[in-house]
Amino acid sequence: MKHLNFNGIVFSTLLLMLSCKETKVETKSEKTQPPNVVLIFTDDQGYNDVGVFGANDIETPNLNQMAKDGMKLTNFYAAQAVCSASRAGILTGCYPNRIGIHNALMPNSKVGLNPKETTLAEMLKDNGYATGIFGKWHLGDTPEFMPNNHGFDEYFGIPYSNDMWPLHPQQGPIFNFGPLKLYDNEKVIDTLTNQSNLTTMITERSIDFIKRNKENPFFLYVPHPQPHVPLFVSDKFKGKSDRGLYGDVIMELDWSVGEILKALENNNLTDNTLVIFTSDNGPWLAYGNHSGSAYPLREGKGTAWEGGQREPFLIKYPNKIPSNRVVNTPVMAIDILPTIAEVTGSTLPQNKIDGKSAWGLFTGETNESPQEAYFYYYRVNELFGVRYGKWKLYFPHTYRTMEGQEPGRDGVPGTYRMVQLDEIELYDLENDESETNNVADQHPDVVNKMKELADQMRSELGDRLMDMEGSERREPGMVKP
Repeated sequence: MKHLNFNGIVFSTLLLMLSCKETKVETKSEKTQPPNVVLIFTDDQGYNDVGVFGANDIETPNLNQMAKDGMKLTNFYAAQAVCSASRAGILTGCYPNRIGIHNALMPNSKVGLNPKETTLAEMLKDNGYATGIFGKWHLGDTPEFMPNNHGFDEYFGIPYSNDMWPLHPQQGPIFNFGPLKLYDNEKVIDTLTNQSNLTTMITERSIDFIKRNKENPFFLYVPHPQPHVPLFVSDKFKGKSDRGLYGDVIMELDWSVGEILKALENNNLTDNTLVIFTSDNGPWLAYGNHSGSAYPLREGKGTAWEGGQREPFLIKYPNKIPSNRVVNTPVMAIDILPTIAEVTGSTLPQNKIDGKSAWGLFTGETNESPQEAYFYYYRVNELFGVRYGKWKLYFPHTYRTMEGQEPGRDGVPGTYRMVQLDEIELYDLENDESETNNVADQHPDVVNKMKELADQMRSELGDRLMDMEGSERREPGMVKP
């Protein structure tokens, strides 16, 4: 009988033990789940329409608390100062002009967001997220352009601005608007003649979406139609503010934010959810007491001045973003998509985008802006201005103002006066955020640098006044004949 080698026996036994060892299966609770993302986007809300941004006649306790729990940006810019273009920018990470979305799309528009563009919803859906939009879409209202064909699993809301209906005192008869449709996914479930309960319905749908998706990552996009005129508020907030109906509407929007945050807390999701609150552009000043305030900023919606594009911005993500922090570094809506891509580990769109991740700025790792400069395009691809560090430069252009004009009242707009800016103007926003002192003559080196940056961007995106098409502009989606 042969004797077995002792070392061989031990080695064989160890191999047998290792091969038979049960492989540990990682449970769902042990996995690191990517964060949920909630983006709350109001319509025509001014910089001064939140308590922590200076409002002293509107109570916004939930937004004020969100600022304490997270971070407030004082120099956050919408991608453009008008509805459709602004939404295109935040959802794609592109300057709206790069993707051919200009101004505010009308009902039955032949143009919409190109299906070849990748939205935030599509990016996150590809990463396993449930996606929902509850509110206003406004990126094309024919079926191929609607939210369910741009990455959203669920949609409830209106397809364009709430004033694009036959009840508008001026625009309704001029444009012959049809009924304002309320959608549930791809089905029209109602036509609205009264919008008083729309904010409540959007909030309830958002909360239900949170509850149903609490076990998996989700992206919740809440683009409220308010406070865009016509103003509507539910009975629970009517007459509650010191700023009339407009203030009542803002108080209800603040309530909606609170209800969404409460739903996250009740479902143990607060610590793993990134929440953003901002607006699409500044106040529609022609409507007087039915418009918001951009104080102390200059002008409002429809202009590239600070009041048109600088918006209130709050962000919270417990244990990741420091609490009760104020950041004055410039950021634009085009940076939101790449920031969320970094946080969630998602793949950026294949098409070129303009945004860059601001995550390091949000976490406090840096105080630098993610971009060297920001560009302010408007009115079908005309470059109006550039932000570079603390400087804002404007090129000659025509803009609208209510200065010296009789404002509108109670839902009927006043008439804008058109103004021609004849020369380049430069403002030091660090010391003159109201843009009252043109210092272009005092800083020719800054002006020349910003003109160089502008020429570089014109080569990509063009400028209609200089007859430059731009080499990297893409076409919007077009309705097929």
